[in-house]
Amino acid sequence: MLTPRSSPLKQTSRYNAPISTGTIINPEITESSGLTASKCQPDVLWTHNDSGDDAFIYAIRKSGEPLGTWKVTGAGNTDWEDIAGYKDSAGKCFLYIGEIGDNASRRTEHSIYRLAEPMVTPEDSTSTRQRSRETVSAEVLRFSYPDSNHNSETLLIEPKAANIYVVTKRVSGPAGVYRIKSEFGGEKSVEAEKVADISMPAIPNGFVTGGDISPDGKRVIICDYAAAYEFTLPENSRNFDDIWKQTPVSIDVGKRKIGEAVTYAPDGSSLILTSEGKNSPVIEVKLNQSF
Repeated sequence: MLTPRSSPLKQTSRYNAPISTGTIINPEITESSGLTASKCQPDVLWTHNDSGDDAFIYAIRKSGEPLGTWKVTGAGNTDWEDIAGYKDSAGKCFLYIGEIGDNASRRTEHSIYRLAEPMVTPEDSTSTRQRSRETVSAEVLRFSYPDSNHNSETLLIEPKAANIYVVTKRVSGPAGVYRIKSEFGGEKSVEAEKVADISMPAIPNGFVTGGDISPDGKRVIICDYAAAYEFTLPENSRNFDDIWKQTPVSIDVGKRKIGEAVTYAPDGSSLILTSEGKNSPVIEVKLNQSF
């Protein structure tokens, strides 16, 4: 397995040291490939397995305590790689799921599912894949890349304009950033627009496995197996895509077996991360308030 090496010279003091807040104890979560924190329900995290699972999403607490299992109606899972949350102007919360993995780079079309976030109740905690809850029917957006086929593991939702971003995973150069208009329900596939190439202070520099955009839209966190890297929008910028022109800083996120999932807390005050493998730790990295 290719493990990126992170540069210790560019780590930022913006964040405190990572701490473990718990362990994922749901035995059905074996590859926490994507993670997002609910913006409508306190202490609810949503995750999913990598390829090999059906179209299930799992709710957990930051402690790792299981909150329930939902089957996503109207969706399939060939290679789900990431999940992202979005809260609209009316206060309604949605989950976006990225059917964007393609290790062999053979797929000419990919899908993004959008669904209303399920409300979690105490009775849901005993649900399993065999006795799962059902979500509302998911909408689907199909897209292709304008240049070639790509493998991607990072799905981002910009909180103000609701634009979708997909970041490719590369071992031979910078990762590509592609923007997709949030146009669900159409029968035709849409073409993504490439807006940037980004490099992290790691080797290889485009080996991106997950990410998220902060709730205020001013920061982007990107992770690989070993570390996380944060881009910050210039203070006077009004164009979100200026963020990709910045040099990221490296963040110590602790030891993860195979790190593929990261999210901002709902208020942006910390990062939360998981790992693939059974009984993954849940790691939190809080902002340094004196920074």
